[in-house]
Amino acid sequence: MSDLMSQAIDLMVAGMGFVFTFLVILVFATLFMSKLINRFAPSEPEAPVRAPRAKKPSAPASVDPDVAEAIKKAIAQYRSRDKK
Repeated sequence: MSDLMSQAIDLMVAGMGFVFTFLVILVFATLFMSKLINRFAPSEPEAPVRAPRAKKPSAPASVDPDVAEAIKKAIAQYRSRDKK
C-alpha cells in the first residue's frame, strides 16, 4: 500500500509540475506576442472629433390646458395601475 501511495504522490507532483510549467510558458508567450503586435502593428487612427450636438427643439411655450389635464390623468392612471 505504501508503494502505491508513493507512486500516486509522484505522479501527482509530476502532473502538477507539468501543468505549472505549461502555464508559465503560456504567460510568457502571451506577453511576447503582445509586445510583438504592439511593435509591428500600425497604431490605431485617432477618433475624429465630434461636432457638438444641436440643441433639441424646445417645447411650445404654451400648452392647451385641456391637453395638460389629459396628460396628468393618464399619468395618474398609469401610476395607480403600476403600483398594484
